[in-house]
Amino acid sequence: MANENFLKKNILGIIPARGGSKGIPRKNIKPLHGKPLIYYTIKEALKSKFLNRVVVSTEDNDIAEIAKKFGAKVIKRPKELARDETPIRDVVIHVLNKFKEKKYIPDAVVLLQPSSPLRKAHHIDEAISLFFHENCDFVVSVCESKKPPYWYFIAEGNYLRPLLKPDDSWSGRQDLPKTYIPNGALYISTPEKLYKFSNYYNGKIVPYVMSMEESVDIDDELDFILAEKLMERKK
Repeated sequence: MANENFLKKNILGIIPARGGSKGIPRKNIKPLHGKPLIYYTIKEALKSKFLNRVVVSTEDNDIAEIAKKFGAKVIKRPKELARDETPIRDVVIHVLNKFKEKKYIPDAVVLLQPSSPLRKAHHIDEAISLFFHENCDFVVSVCESKKPPYWYFIAEGNYLRPLLKPDDSWSGRQDLPKTYIPNGALYISTPEKLYKFSNYYNGKIVPYVMSMEESVDIDDELDFILAEKLMERKK
């Protein structure tokens, strides 16, 4: 568990929530199990034992009002940082610059995307603790790959070619090395590293492993249906 020094850290939680979405219109405030999608991330972030501040970054007035209703602070972001192609790191830097103007520089920054409604407060706190107890630049939440990349192919003309060169010693799935994919739920680093690197996949990355069920990432309507079913089952 965290020691006294750990509890004294200034840890900022940032929830990025723009109004546009290609896959699902108004995704971040679309109802899920009776609440706007963003509600679940705000609720768990506010329950965290280690996050000192929780802010929602958005250019959208409706999202801003909903975020305030559920207890989060809001930082309005310019529309040029709310495009489909905007790197999430640029959004985080915008928030950090706003706080720097107020002389607030956090010891760590936790990025919490609203598209992970099954991520709980204990996941946030465990990942934060991991970040401060490991020698790392980033902590990234992951889940085990359902299908290993060694089974993937790419098309070249009329033929398939393995994406990765298989090892002759792998006779079955049990022989394959475990592989992991980011699940989008948690990204942790320091302002220093975020200013230095262009994304979260640099330097020493420590994984925070979550189950497949906890790792539902809302990207399309099927993900909404799956999340609804899982929430009903847990209830």
